[in-house]
Amino acid sequence: MTPSRVRVAGVGDNVVDRYEALGTTFPGGNCVNVAVFAARAGAAAAYVGAVGQDADGLLIRDALVAEGVDVSRLRVAGGPTAHCRIGHRGGDRVFLGSKLGVSVFDPDPADLDLLSTVDAAHVGHSSRLDRHLPEIAGRTRLSYDFAVHQDPQHIRVIAPHCYLATFSGGHLAAAGVDAVRRLAVASGAQWVLVTRGAAGAVLSNGSAEWHCPASPAASVVDTLGAGDAFIARTLVGLLAGEAPDHLLAAAASDAAAVCTIHGAFGHGRADHPVLSPSVTQ
Repeated sequence: MTPSRVRVAGVGDNVVDRYEALGTTFPGGNCVNVAVFAARAGAAAAYVGAVGQDADGLLIRDALVAEGVDVSRLRVAGGPTAHCRIGHRGGDRVFLGSKLGVSVFDPDPADLDLLSTVDAAHVGHSSRLDRHLPEIAGRTRLSYDFAVHQDPQHIRVIAPHCYLATFSGGHLAAAGVDAVRRLAVASGAQWVLVTRGAAGAVLSNGSAEWHCPASPAASVVDTLGAGDAFIARTLVGLLAGEAPDHLLAAAASDAAAVCTIHGAFGHGRADHPVLSPSVTQ
């Protein structure tokens, strides 16, 4: 880490994940998770988004505060907080249904002012903020998670704004990983990260690339949030000027640790009956 502390903001989606087989609800969402994992990696982190005026919204807010994340731009809106029903098969998460609630919002001038004070803002495809990316990238470096979405035209539109463009490529063969990496770099992304689950990850800046094997988890309980931990540690490391090999190894270790617990980063609340869905542990 550099002498001046890296500053990162997660901007966009949040959700509570209802684990049906556990009767427990966990705070989460790509941008919430990245903010939390960035804070755990030593960054000064903030979250910009919207939750409902309900117990689920309070769960997200309290978890962010407990993790040391700045919530000064977390708005509370009328309506329900976004939620997702989660099942599991062999440790891998399976999504059983979801509702967006009030999580989709438009950044206001105060949000953009905060982003002008950070080193990077992270936005995910699921945040539904693509139309705002030019103004966000005009205030700070942009980290964008394409997740599994690899439409070439979408990449060509978004990548020019990206300091770090991330893709989930666990389903891709090596040739597919190389193709999406090359397209994102050619389209203007400064750094491109492709995470591949048990097959590790690839980081590229156009002139060089680095490969990292997955770090073995002591026991895989739940993979939800592992990719977000990898993104956060990679982003913090790049901003801090760490060597790619070093930051990737640290990111792989952080991702593996997430796989050993339920929920992306803990803070679960037992609040609904334990069910027996078709997809369980």
